[in-house]
Amino acid sequence: MLFSIQVIRDVMAQNKGHILWVDDEIEHLASHILFLEQKGYAVTPVTNAEDALDRIRKTRFDLMLLDEMMPGMDGLVALSKIKEMAPALPVVMVTKSEEENLMEEAIGGRIDDYLTKPVNPSQILSCCMRILEKQRIKRDKLTRDYTAEFMEISSLIGGDMSAADWIDIHHRLSERDLDLDAHPDLGLRQTLHDQRRECNQAFSRYVESQYPAWLRRDDRPVLSPDLMKRHVLPLLREGRRVLFVVVDNLRLDQWLVLEPLLYDYFSIRRDYYFSILPTATPYARNALFSGLFPNEIERLYPDCWVNAEDDETSLNRHEHALMDQLLAREGITLKPGSRYVKIMDTDEARSVAGQADSYLGAPLSAMVFNFVDIMAHRRSDSRLLKEIVPDESAYRSLTRTWFEHAALFHILKTAARTDVTVVLSSDHGSVRAMRGVTVYADRETSTNVRYKYGRSIRTDSKMAIEIKQPNGWGLPARGINTNYLIAREDYYFVYPTNYHKYLALYRDSFQHGGVSMEEMILPVAILEGR
Repeated sequence: MLFSIQVIRDVMAQNKGHILWVDDEIEHLASHILFLEQKGYAVTPVTNAEDALDRIRKTRFDLMLLDEMMPGMDGLVALSKIKEMAPALPVVMVTKSEEENLMEEAIGGRIDDYLTKPVNPSQILSCCMRILEKQRIKRDKLTRDYTAEFMEISSLIGGDMSAADWIDIHHRLSERDLDLDAHPDLGLRQTLHDQRRECNQAFSRYVESQYPAWLRRDDRPVLSPDLMKRHVLPLLREGRRVLFVVVDNLRLDQWLVLEPLLYDYFSIRRDYYFSILPTATPYARNALFSGLFPNEIERLYPDCWVNAEDDETSLNRHEHALMDQLLAREGITLKPGSRYVKIMDTDEARSVAGQADSYLGAPLSAMVFNFVDIMAHRRSDSRLLKEIVPDESAYRSLTRTWFEHAALFHILKTAARTDVTVVLSSDHGSVRAMRGVTVYADRETSTNVRYKYGRSIRTDSKMAIEIKQPNGWGLPARGINTNYLIAREDYYFVYPTNYHKYLALYRDSFQHGGVSMEEMILPVAILEGR
């Protein structure tokens, strides 16, 4: 008979969970136990803590309901022994009064919840569902929500889209990426990947049709040259001190995993802007600090471009000067002047963190952090990094781990204790390059795999935007017959020579310079200390 009852109970449980209920008056709770079993839970009742510990040694339980006051070993003493034996076992303390120490235990994580006697079946059920079925409920809701959202987004991208619409779609897809990081077993990752690819295809067409017009419009979306004018200069005009932080190559999804770490320190307002093309550091970051498009920088400050190679070291040497010249053009005078630092390694980061108060005392301090960009580039050459960062989910996770221990986090926490306003953003993002396309060019053509410029370079127009009139796109002409190619979606350029070698070398690497939501649609966070 006992065997039959246990079999029935296990069947009724339907994998909802096995509960160990410890109470010296358990016989008075028979109706509660029956109610839980009818709802699909298996319940093992015991009358004292010693028997409970013995059961835990022999059986795996999903939840424990533990009476606080019992003869012999009471609930709080038993709790310590239970946590030694089964540290992951959720425990709900059942008590006769809401004592402050129980609340502290719950907040401290030793118990997962507590209930006050007399308990009714509905209270017990609600508590069990919160703890045992929270993940399932979240998964079910996520699946329903994403199914509806999938159809909505597919419908939207077939219509007349605005820049704000694309920001909204990119934000929603990035939030879904984070949801699937938390629930990897849902089986929706490929569906989301396919939808993002479909969206990027439509986004590249949108950018190709709208971008030249943006450069001529006063009501355009915020682009790289507009960011400081929109978010930094108004604060300076109000007499406020500003820390302007640029995390090179930080994507929106990466920011979304960092943002919660700052909630205890700042009130955060999030905005967005579009990186200019190419979405590469020499172009986008110079535009960010100068308030100018690259062709304007070339005309006004030719030393920034003439006789320079197309890389960060040679083309991004003048960011501080460009920023000061922007301030001068806008009629802003700072005393004792602005400060600027570019942080490329750990030693520099420690040094700047040690001088945080000095930087925060300036009317404007600009800091550029290169770790995320370095991580993206070195992953291509490092087998170890490829193992650590096999996909975007791991990329987000490693970015969060870096930030938690980074000098940047220390500096931001220091800033939160002052009246400094922090404006944090990025110069561009990156995309996981998965599809190679042949490009035909001469030896003088630039080397980046997501954009090219040179004389009469060509490729398949379905996979790249060809720019024959660079000035119309805000780009330096760089000589007669120079044209630019900007890779669409997740394509990357490969020369015919040694095609298969370089196709394999760059496949599944994080690259920037092209047209994708990940590279172009970027967060701007305005942080005010609490």
